[in-house]
Amino acid sequence: MNPRLLAAFSLALSLQLSLTAEPIVLDLWPGKPPGETKPLPPEADTTKPDGRLVAGRRVIRLGNVSMPQIAVYPAPKEKSDGTAVIVAPGGGHYVLAYDLEGTEVAEWLNSIGVTAVVLKYRVPAREKEKRWRAAVQDAQRAVSLVRANAKKWNLAPDRIGILGFSAGGETAGLTALFENRTYPATDTADTSSHRPDFAALIYPGGLVPRGDSALAEWVKVPKGAPPFFFAQAHDDRVTSLNSALLYLELKRAGVPAELHIYETGGHGYGLRRTDQPVTTWPARMEAWLRSGGFLK
Repeated sequence: MNPRLLAAFSLALSLQLSLTAEPIVLDLWPGKPPGETKPLPPEADTTKPDGRLVAGRRVIRLGNVSMPQIAVYPAPKEKSDGTAVIVAPGGGHYVLAYDLEGTEVAEWLNSIGVTAVVLKYRVPAREKEKRWRAAVQDAQRAVSLVRANAKKWNLAPDRIGILGFSAGGETAGLTALFENRTYPATDTADTSSHRPDFAALIYPGGLVPRGDSALAEWVKVPKGAPPFFFAQAHDDRVTSLNSALLYLELKRAGVPAELHIYETGGHGYGLRRTDQPVTTWPARMEAWLRSGGFLK
């Protein structure tokens, strides 16, 4: 079997979830993604047998992603009202925590009537300085592709959001903030807007450079930025200034935003419940979606 297909098959077998439907899986790009110049080894779960557990369970750490995709998990028909959320897993731009911050999030979103779109963006990072570039290109393309297919998938084109964790939080935040597309338009899907209608950042990193206490120079809040939701712990090894400082900039610009910083909780918990209050963030986000009119 082709090594890439074998890796994908092994990954699928490892996802023991109760999602409501088989996903619609699409390649993001009609050909080679922008800027790709050299092949990578086959995609694979890089988790070691003694790897860190989260809430007592292992985590898929998917590496060497060179052919980015989206996996669309439609919400149950009896619950869906057309809202969709693109989910960007974290992993430091090295790997993707594909179940912890991807498919498990899709399961939760489906349970509240939201169509989930798990984004498998390119890792490891292609650039040293702007490590987010390939990920943001893939995320912008995902927003355009979902919006272009909104009618086919029974989605509301003005209720397409993005939710990201850790490095995926950086990806989600920049995707929501950048006014311009970071790649040349490739086909008719790119005539649809690349900007999400709302953004949720869960323990984001990268917005404040390591060791700094100010937002990175490319993190700007433009006119017309969408509403934001943040959740992070004060004792996160990735400084909670990533959430707090962007929240302040959003408020200065008059952009609706909601910030939750918990005293303890660390980093990288996804939706897995522990005794830490920070792991109740999904209930806060659901309430925010409803109060903002994104979830009817």
